[in-house]
Amino acid sequence: MSVEMSTISEHIRAVQQAGSSQAMLTATSALASCDHGESANGEAIACLVEVLGFNNPGAAVAAVDGLIRLGPVAVQPILDSLDPRNYGARAWAVRALAGIGDVRGLELLEEALASDVGPSVRRAAACGLGSLQLQALAPQQHAAVRQRALAALLAGCRDGEWVVRYAVSVGLESLGLRLAPQPQEHEQLLAALAALGQPELEDTMVVRLRARLAHQRLLPMAPTEAQAEAQP
Repeated sequence: MSVEMSTISEHIRAVQQAGSSQAMLTATSALASCDHGESANGEAIACLVEVLGFNNPGAAVAAVDGLIRLGPVAVQPILDSLDPRNYGARAWAVRALAGIGDVRGLELLEEALASDVGPSVRRAAACGLGSLQLQALAPQQHAAVRQRALAALLAGCRDGEWVVRYAVSVGLESLGLRLAPQPQEHEQLLAALAALGQPELEDTMVVRLRARLAHQRLLPMAPTEAQAEAQP
C-alpha cells in the first residue's frame, strides 16, 4: 500500500471510529483536505457521503467541502446515496452538488429551489443553477440545460425568503455571464433582475441592491441576433 493510500485509509478509519462530535469533525476535515489519488477517490467519497447523513453539522460542512474539492467524480456517488427519508443528508447533498456544478445535479437543484423547506438549501440551489459547468456536454445540449436553469431561477424570484431571492439574483447574473443565453433569454434575465430591483416589487433593500448590480453587469452583454445564431 502506498503512503498516499495508507494516509487515506487512516483518515477514513478515524472518521469511522470517532467517539465524539469534535473527533468526527476533526477526522472529516482531515479526510476532506487530503490529496486523494485516483485509486483512493472511491473510498474517500463513500466516507464523505456517509458523513452527510450523520447528525453533525460541522462534519457535514467539512464533508461537503471535501466532495466539492473532489469534483465531478463525486457526483454519481452523491446521487446514488440520496434517501428521501433522510432530509438532512439530502440537504447537504444539494449543497455539494451546487458547489460542484455538474449538470447531472440539475434535476435535484431544480427540485430543491422549487420546494425544499430549508431557505439555506434553496439558496444553495439557486447559486448552483447559475454555475453549471457545460464543458462535458455536446453543444446541442447546452440550450436545454440553460433553459431549465433559467426557468427554475425565474420561478425562484417569487420565493418568500429574501436570502433565497438574493441568491436568485446571484444565480441569474452567473447564468447570464457563463451560459451565453439567447437574446430572448437575456431579456428575461434582465426583466427579472429589474423587477427584483424595484421597491414596489421587492421590499428588502439588500436584494434590490444585488439585483441592480447584476442588471448593471449584464445589460451591456445583451447578445445580438447574429451572435445568437452562432450559439448552440
